[in-house]
Amino acid sequence: MKTILVVDDEPDIREVICFALEGEDFRAIEAGHADEARKLISRENPDLILLDWMLPGRSGIELAQELKQNPRTRAVPIIMISARGEEEDRIKGLDTGADDYITKPFSPREMVARIKAVLRRAKPEERGDEIEISGLRIDNISHRVTVKGTPVEIAPTEYRLLHFFMSHADRAFTRSQLLDQVWGDQVYVEERTVDVHVRRLRKALECSGHDRLLQTVRGVGYRFSDKT
Repeated sequence: MKTILVVDDEPDIREVICFALEGEDFRAIEAGHADEARKLISRENPDLILLDWMLPGRSGIELAQELKQNPRTRAVPIIMISARGEEEDRIKGLDTGADDYITKPFSPREMVARIKAVLRRAKPEERGDEIEISGLRIDNISHRVTVKGTPVEIAPTEYRLLHFFMSHADRAFTRSQLLDQVWGDQVYVEERTVDVHVRRLRKALECSGHDRLLQTVRGVGYRFSDKT
């Protein structure tokens, strides 16, 4: 049974969310602020965190940034929930490392569908192969990315994106194609989300100079290639 941590300062909202989750055979635990959430995370090791943006004291954005910077919690998927529905707000939420963003009010069915989709993406089917391009190696058995033996820290979604790109080097893909191939049947993700994760992937590859291999193809989308 998957454990979902619900972090929201409104008890009524937490109650509705937890009821919906338990009805879908999830184990729901809850916290009303960031400090309480931090303690539960260290004790319970949740499989996913539903995190409200506006929390008393430390905001959900700040907590998400802290969790994504910590090697122990970096891989835990986060879905940001907020009444702030403007595009810039959604992008800011995704930029913190959140895997999805839901705008309030939302239906319990939509929430559950998104949680299931994010959990599926968090544990993709392993293909058991190794690929190397210009000294950048991805090992899908050990789930590691290295440059000349030196590990490259990379988040789960960016790992899947990089693996797809390296598996299909020199081919250009539209954002829609990348959503289909990397995000699968997660129909709620917007095409702009691809840009956010490409930006994160480039940042992760900057230290070795391999960010240059992830090329923008004007009018199309993106391509991974060591050719200019």
